[in-house]
Amino acid sequence: MTAQAAGRAVEFDDSGLEKWSDAEQFAVTAERIGEYAAATNDPIPAHREGAVAPPVFAIVPVFEAMMMPVIDVAPMDIFGRVVHGEQDFHFHRPIRPGEELTSRAKAVGYTSKSTGTTITILVECRDAAGELVNEQYLTAFFRNIDAGKSVGEQAPAHRFDENLRATAPFAVVEHHVDDDQTFRYSPASGDPVPLHLDEQVAKDAGLPGIIAHGLCTMAMASWGVLTATAGSDVHRLRRFAVRFAKLVFPGDDLQTRIWPVTSADGATTYAFETVRGEDVVLSDGLAVIAD
Repeated sequence: MTAQAAGRAVEFDDSGLEKWSDAEQFAVTAERIGEYAAATNDPIPAHREGAVAPPVFAIVPVFEAMMMPVIDVAPMDIFGRVVHGEQDFHFHRPIRPGEELTSRAKAVGYTSKSTGTTITILVECRDAAGELVNEQYLTAFFRNIDAGKSVGEQAPAHRFDENLRATAPFAVVEHHVDDDQTFRYSPASGDPVPLHLDEQVAKDAGLPGIIAHGLCTMAMASWGVLTATAGSDVHRLRRFAVRFAKLVFPGDDLQTRIWPVTSADGATTYAFETVRGEDVVLSDGLAVIAD
C-alpha cells in the first residue's frame, strides 16, 4: 500500500501492543444504572429501576481505561483524528448494582486499509473476585492515515449479510433521539466530549451541529433488540456488536431492523442495523441471544 492510497504515512509503535493499561476501579450504583437507562430512553423496567444494568452500560466502568492503549501505539500528533469505528461486547453476565469493578485495556493489533488505519483494543472488566464480567473489542479508526503494514489481531468479525435484505425483518423497533439527549447521556456515561454538547465546537469541527453519542445510539439499538428477541431479559444477551456508520443528530427518528440468522448451541444469532430513513447509522449489527 502506498502513502498516496491511504493518506499520510505514519509509523505506529509495535512495542505498544499487548501492554495492559493501569487498572481502573468503578463502583456500580443503582442510581447510576437508572440514570444511564433514562439517558438512552430505555423502556425496560429492570434497567430504569437500577436492578440490573443495560448492556451498553458496560462502557461506563471501562471508559477511562479503554482509549489509553491507543496512545501507546499511535503518535500523539494524530490522536485528534481518531474516531470510534466499531464496538463489540462479549458478556459473561450483566453488571449489577453494588459491585466494585476493575477494568484494563490493551492494543492487540492494527490494520492498514485503503481509507486509513484501525487499532483494535481489547478491554477486560472483572468483579471483586477477579471473574470476568465482560470483554470488549473497541476499534479505533484513523481516517487517511497509513501505518504501512498490519500487525497483530483484529476484532472478531460481525459482518452483515446483504442477502438478508431480500427478506422482511423479523422485527422493527422505533427510536427517537430527543433534543436534550446528548446533555442527559454525557453525565450518565461519563463522556465529556464537546462535539456532543457545544454547538460552536461542533461547527468549528465542520459538523452541522451537535452530534449524538454513537454509544447512545448503540444503547437504543440494544434495548430494541432485547425487547424484540429476548423478552427484555438482559441476562440472555451473550454478544452485541456494531459498526458506527453515520452520524446521528438530536431530533432524529431511527429504526432498528432485526433478522434471525442462525440457531445453535442454545443461542440464536441475529443480524440488525439501525437506520435513519435510507441512511444506515449502525451497520454490521450482531446480537447473540441465549434461548
